Amino acid sequence: MLKRNHLDTPSMYQAFIKLNSNKLGKNNYLIKGKEYILPTPQSKKTRSFDIFGNKYKNVTIKDQKLKGAIFYIVSGHGGPDPGAQSHRNGHTLSEDEYAYDISLRLVRELISHSATAYMITRDANDGIRDNSYLPNDKEETIWKDHKIPRNTNKKLRQRARAVNKLYKQNAGHYQRMIVIHIDSRYKEQRVDIYGYHSSKSKSGKTFTNNLIQSVKRKYKEAQPNREFSGLSKSRDQLYMIKYTSPTTSFLELGNIQNPADQVRFIKASNRQAIAEWLSLGCIVDYQQSKK
Repeated sequence: MLKRNHLDTPSMYQAFIKLNSNKLGKNNYLIKGKEYILPTPQSKKTRSFDIFGNKYKNVTIKDQKLKGAIFYIVSGHGGPDPGAQSHRNGHTLSEDEYAYDISLRLVRELISHSATAYMITRDANDGIRDNSYLPNDKEETIWKDHKIPRNTNKKLRQRARAVNKLYKQNAGHYQRMIVIHIDSRYKEQRVDIYGYHSSKSKSGKTFTNNLIQSVKRKYKEAQPNREFSGLSKSRDQLYMIKYTSPTTSFLELGNIQNPADQVRFIKASNRQAIAEWLSLGCIVDYQQSKK
Protein backbone atom coordinates (compact mmCIF):
# COMPACT_ATOMS: atom_id res chain seq x y z
CA MET A 1 0.00 0.00 0.00
CA LEU A 2 2.83 2.39 0.82
CA LYS A 3 4.53 1.54 -2.45
CA ARG A 4 1.38 2.27 -4.47
CA ASN A 5 1.32 5.72 -2.86
CA HIS A 6 5.07 6.31 -3.36
CA LEU A 7 5.69 6.21 0.40
CA ASP A 8 7.77 3.03 0.61
CA THR A 9 10.69 4.34 2.70
CA PRO A 10 11.73 3.25 6.21
CA SER A 11 10.73 6.62 7.68
CA MET A 12 7.29 6.52 6.05
CA TYR A 13 6.80 2.93 7.24
CA GLN A 14 7.55 3.92 10.83
CA ALA A 15 5.26 6.95 10.54
CA PHE A 16 2.48 4.70 9.21
CA ILE A 17 2.89 2.27 12.15
CA LYS A 18 2.74 5.16 14.62
CA LEU A 19 -0.37 6.67 13.03
CA ASN A 20 -2.25 3.36 12.89
CA SER A 21 -0.93 1.45 15.91
CA ASN A 22 -4.46 0.76 17.24
CA LYS A 23 -5.69 -0.64 13.90
CA LEU A 24 -2.96 -3.14 13.11
CA GLY A 25 -2.92 -6.86 13.72
CA LYS A 26 -0.14 -9.05 15.06
CA ASN A 27 3.28 -8.20 13.58
CA ASN A 28 1.72 -5.00 12.20
CA TYR A 29 -0.43 -6.82 9.63
CA LEU A 30 -3.19 -4.85 7.92
CA ILE A 31 -6.72 -5.94 8.78
CA LYS A 32 -9.27 -6.26 6.00
CA GLY A 33 -12.13 -3.75 6.27
CA LYS A 34 -10.27 -1.17 8.36
CA GLU A 35 -9.37 2.30 7.15
CA TYR A 36 -5.80 3.47 7.56
CA ILE A 37 -4.18 6.92 7.64
CA LEU A 38 -1.29 7.50 5.26
CA PRO A 39 1.62 9.63 6.50
CA THR A 40 2.33 12.91 4.75
CA PRO A 41 5.80 13.08 3.25
CA GLN A 42 7.91 16.12 3.95
CA SER A 43 8.47 18.35 0.96
CA LYS A 44 11.64 17.36 -0.89
CA LYS A 45 14.07 19.41 -2.89
CA THR A 46 14.04 18.96 -6.65
CA ARG A 47 16.94 19.67 -9.00
CA SER A 48 16.82 19.85 -12.78
CA PHE A 49 19.35 18.38 -15.24
CA ASP A 50 18.71 18.64 -18.98
CA ILE A 51 21.04 15.73 -19.75
CA PHE A 52 18.40 13.28 -18.46
CA GLY A 53 15.83 14.42 -21.06
CA ASN A 54 12.44 16.10 -20.57
CA LYS A 55 10.77 13.16 -18.86
CA TYR A 56 13.47 12.59 -16.28
CA LYS A 57 15.25 15.94 -15.96
CA ASN A 58 13.67 16.81 -12.59
CA VAL A 59 15.38 14.82 -9.84
CA THR A 60 13.85 14.61 -6.37
CA ILE A 61 16.46 14.52 -3.62
CA LYS A 62 15.26 11.54 -1.56
CA ASP A 63 17.85 11.65 1.22
CA GLN A 64 21.43 12.64 2.06
CA LYS A 65 23.00 9.19 2.17
CA LEU A 66 25.65 10.21 -0.37
CA LYS A 67 26.10 13.84 0.64
CA GLY A 68 29.77 14.73 0.22
CA ALA A 69 30.50 11.78 -2.10
CA ILE A 70 31.74 12.36 -5.64
CA PHE A 71 31.31 9.90 -8.50
CA TYR A 72 32.57 9.79 -12.08
CA ILE A 73 30.44 7.61 -14.36
CA VAL A 74 32.09 6.70 -17.65
CA SER A 75 29.93 5.01 -20.27
CA GLY A 76 31.99 2.87 -22.63
CA HIS A 77 32.68 3.58 -26.31
CA GLY A 78 30.51 6.26 -28.00
CA GLY A 79 31.02 8.72 -30.84
CA PRO A 80 32.44 6.88 -33.86
CA ASP A 81 32.75 3.66 -31.83
CA PRO A 82 29.50 1.79 -31.06
CA GLY A 83 31.34 -0.95 -29.17
CA ALA A 84 30.03 -4.51 -29.36
CA GLN A 85 26.94 -5.04 -31.50
CA SER A 86 24.38 -7.80 -31.93
CA HIS A 87 20.91 -8.26 -33.42
CA ARG A 88 17.46 -8.98 -32.06
CA ASN A 89 14.11 -8.98 -33.88
CA GLY A 90 15.57 -7.08 -36.81
CA HIS A 91 17.18 -4.41 -34.60
CA THR A 92 20.85 -3.72 -34.04
CA LEU A 93 21.86 -3.55 -30.39
CA SER A 94 24.88 -1.29 -29.80
CA GLU A 95 26.87 -1.49 -26.59
CA ASP A 96 27.45 2.24 -26.29
CA GLU A 97 23.73 3.11 -26.37
CA TYR A 98 22.69 0.67 -23.63
CA ALA A 99 25.73 1.40 -21.47
CA TYR A 100 24.93 5.10 -21.83
CA ASP A 101 21.30 4.74 -20.80
CA ILE A 102 22.21 2.69 -17.72
CA SER A 103 24.94 5.20 -16.86
CA LEU A 104 22.48 8.09 -17.07
CA ARG A 105 20.07 6.27 -14.80
CA LEU A 106 22.85 5.56 -12.32
CA VAL A 107 23.95 9.20 -12.23
CA ARG A 108 20.34 10.23 -11.61
CA GLU A 109 20.05 7.74 -8.74
CA LEU A 110 23.28 8.95 -7.17
CA ILE A 111 22.13 12.57 -7.35
CA SER A 112 18.81 11.63 -5.72
CA HIS A 113 20.85 10.52 -2.70
CA SER A 114 22.66 13.92 -2.63
CA ALA A 115 25.89 12.81 -4.35
CA THR A 116 27.85 14.91 -6.82
CA ALA A 117 27.96 12.75 -9.95
CA TYR A 118 29.76 13.57 -13.20
CA MET A 119 28.53 12.02 -16.45
CA ILE A 120 31.83 11.86 -18.34
CA THR A 121 30.43 10.44 -21.62
CA ARG A 122 27.65 12.75 -22.75
CA ASP A 123 25.00 13.07 -25.46
CA ALA A 124 23.09 16.34 -25.60
CA ASN A 125 20.18 14.75 -27.51
CA ASP A 126 19.76 11.35 -25.86
CA GLY A 127 18.33 11.61 -22.38
CA ILE A 128 17.08 8.58 -20.46
CA ARG A 129 15.05 6.50 -22.91
CA ASP A 130 12.42 3.87 -22.15
CA ASN A 131 12.48 2.28 -25.62
CA SER A 132 13.48 -1.36 -25.94
CA TYR A 133 15.58 -0.68 -29.01
CA LEU A 134 17.94 2.29 -28.83
CA PRO A 135 19.16 3.46 -32.25
CA ASN A 136 22.86 4.04 -32.58
CA ASP A 137 24.23 7.50 -33.27
CA LYS A 138 27.67 9.14 -33.14
CA GLU A 139 26.83 12.26 -31.14
CA GLU A 140 28.44 11.36 -27.81
CA THR A 141 31.17 13.65 -26.50
CA ILE A 142 33.47 13.66 -23.49
CA TRP A 143 33.29 16.17 -20.64
CA LYS A 144 32.72 18.85 -21.72
CA ASP A 145 31.83 18.78 -25.43
CA HIS A 146 35.10 17.22 -26.57
CA LYS A 147 34.75 15.19 -29.75
CA ILE A 148 35.57 11.50 -29.30
CA PRO A 149 38.50 10.38 -31.52
CA ARG A 150 38.49 7.13 -33.49
CA ASN A 151 41.84 5.91 -32.22
CA THR A 152 41.34 3.65 -29.19
CA ASN A 153 44.35 4.89 -27.20
CA LYS A 154 43.51 8.53 -27.86
CA LYS A 155 39.90 7.88 -26.87
CA LEU A 156 40.85 6.29 -23.55
CA ARG A 157 43.52 8.91 -22.86
CA GLN A 158 40.92 11.64 -23.39
CA ARG A 159 38.59 10.09 -20.79
CA ALA A 160 41.34 9.45 -18.30
CA ARG A 161 42.56 13.05 -18.54
CA ALA A 162 39.05 14.42 -18.05
CA VAL A 163 38.53 12.33 -14.92
CA ASN A 164 42.00 13.01 -13.50
CA LYS A 165 41.54 16.76 -13.91
CA LEU A 166 38.24 16.65 -12.01
CA TYR A 167 39.81 14.39 -9.39
CA LYS A 168 42.46 17.04 -8.64
CA GLN A 169 39.79 19.73 -8.38
CA ASN A 170 37.89 17.63 -5.84
CA ALA A 171 40.91 16.62 -3.76
CA GLY A 172 40.10 15.70 -0.17
CA HIS A 173 36.67 14.21 -0.91
CA TYR A 174 35.49 10.61 -1.16
CA GLN A 175 35.78 9.96 -4.91
CA ARG A 176 34.85 6.86 -6.92
CA MET A 177 34.68 6.07 -10.64
CA ILE A 178 32.46 3.48 -12.32
CA VAL A 179 33.19 2.51 -15.94
CA ILE A 180 30.24 0.78 -17.59
CA HIS A 181 30.55 -1.64 -20.52
CA ILE A 182 28.60 -4.58 -21.94
CA ASP A 183 30.60 -7.68 -22.82
CA SER A 184 30.55 -9.63 -26.09
CA ARG A 185 31.09 -13.40 -26.02
CA TYR A 186 29.84 -16.53 -27.72
CA LYS A 187 26.08 -16.34 -28.26
CA GLU A 188 25.47 -19.37 -26.04
CA GLN A 189 27.42 -17.95 -23.11
CA ARG A 190 25.28 -16.18 -20.52
CA VAL A 191 27.17 -14.12 -17.93
CA ASP A 192 26.24 -12.06 -14.90
CA ILE A 193 27.69 -8.70 -13.96
CA TYR A 194 31.49 -8.77 -13.60
CA GLY A 195 33.41 -6.08 -11.72
CA TYR A 196 37.13 -5.39 -12.12
CA HIS A 197 39.51 -3.35 -9.96
CA SER A 198 43.21 -2.69 -9.49
CA SER A 199 45.12 -5.35 -7.56
CA LYS A 200 47.03 -2.49 -5.92
CA SER A 201 43.91 -0.73 -4.64
CA LYS A 202 42.35 -1.99 -1.41
CA SER A 203 39.58 0.59 -1.71
CA GLY A 204 39.01 -0.47 -5.33
CA LYS A 205 38.59 -4.08 -4.30
CA THR A 206 36.17 -3.11 -1.52
CA PHE A 207 34.19 -0.77 -3.77
CA THR A 208 33.84 -3.30 -6.59
CA ASN A 209 32.87 -6.03 -4.16
CA ASN A 210 30.22 -3.77 -2.61
CA LEU A 211 28.72 -3.13 -6.05
CA ILE A 212 28.65 -6.82 -7.01
CA GLN A 213 27.29 -7.91 -3.63
CA SER A 214 24.52 -5.32 -3.87
CA VAL A 215 23.46 -6.72 -7.24
CA LYS A 216 23.67 -10.26 -5.87
CA ARG A 217 21.40 -9.40 -2.91
CA LYS A 218 18.82 -7.72 -5.12
CA TYR A 219 18.83 -10.62 -7.59
CA LYS A 220 18.14 -12.95 -4.69
CA GLU A 221 15.14 -10.84 -3.69
CA ALA A 222 13.79 -10.45 -7.22
CA GLN A 223 14.56 -13.97 -8.47
CA PRO A 224 15.09 -16.26 -5.43
CA ASN A 225 15.48 -19.37 -7.59
CA ARG A 226 18.11 -17.82 -9.85
CA GLU A 227 21.81 -18.51 -9.33
CA PHE A 228 23.97 -15.37 -9.53
CA SER A 229 27.47 -15.93 -10.88
CA GLY A 230 28.77 -12.36 -11.03
CA LEU A 231 32.19 -11.74 -9.56
CA SER A 232 34.71 -9.13 -8.49
CA LYS A 233 38.40 -9.54 -9.36
CA SER A 234 41.52 -7.56 -10.28
CA ARG A 235 42.34 -6.69 -13.87
CA ASP A 236 45.26 -4.30 -13.92
CA GLN A 237 45.74 -4.09 -17.69
CA LEU A 238 42.50 -2.16 -18.30
CA TYR A 239 43.44 1.40 -19.32
CA MET A 240 40.74 3.11 -17.25
CA ILE A 241 41.94 1.25 -14.15
CA LYS A 242 45.65 1.66 -14.80
CA TYR A 243 45.79 5.35 -15.76
CA THR A 244 43.13 7.08 -13.68
CA SER A 245 43.37 8.56 -10.19
CA PRO A 246 40.05 7.73 -8.46
CA THR A 247 39.23 4.42 -6.84
CA THR A 248 37.72 2.59 -9.81
CA SER A 249 35.32 -0.21 -10.60
CA PHE A 250 35.10 -1.38 -14.22
CA LEU A 251 31.82 -3.21 -14.86
CA GLU A 252 30.79 -5.59 -17.65
CA LEU A 253 27.00 -5.92 -17.45
CA GLY A 254 26.45 -9.11 -19.46
CA ASN A 255 26.87 -10.64 -22.91
CA ILE A 256 25.23 -8.57 -25.64
CA GLN A 257 25.23 -11.63 -27.95
CA ASN A 258 23.23 -13.86 -25.59
CA PRO A 259 19.41 -13.65 -26.00
CA ALA A 260 18.78 -14.07 -22.26
CA ASP A 261 21.33 -11.41 -21.33
CA GLN A 262 19.86 -9.08 -23.96
CA VAL A 263 16.64 -8.92 -21.93
CA ARG A 264 18.72 -7.31 -19.16
CA PHE A 265 19.39 -4.40 -21.52
CA ILE A 266 16.39 -4.02 -23.81
CA LYS A 267 13.82 -3.70 -21.00
CA ALA A 268 13.88 -0.19 -19.56
CA SER A 269 12.75 -1.52 -16.18
CA ASN A 270 15.78 -3.81 -16.10
CA ARG A 271 18.14 -0.97 -16.99
CA GLN A 272 16.61 1.04 -14.17
CA ALA A 273 16.94 -1.86 -11.73
CA ILE A 274 20.66 -2.21 -12.51
CA ALA A 275 21.15 1.51 -11.85
CA GLU A 276 19.27 1.37 -8.56
CA TRP A 277 21.12 -1.74 -7.38
CA LEU A 278 24.50 -0.22 -8.19
CA SER A 279 23.56 2.97 -6.35
CA LEU A 280 22.78 0.88 -3.26
CA GLY A 281 26.29 -0.58 -3.49
CA CYS A 282 27.66 2.97 -3.66
CA ILE A 283 25.76 3.88 -0.50
CA VAL A 284 27.16 0.84 1.34
CA ASP A 285 30.69 1.74 0.25
CA TYR A 286 30.37 5.39 1.25
CA GLN A 287 28.94 4.56 4.66
CA GLN A 288 31.75 2.07 5.28
CA SER A 289 34.36 4.67 4.32
CA LYS A 290 33.16 6.99 7.09
CA LYS A 291 33.61 4.43 9.89
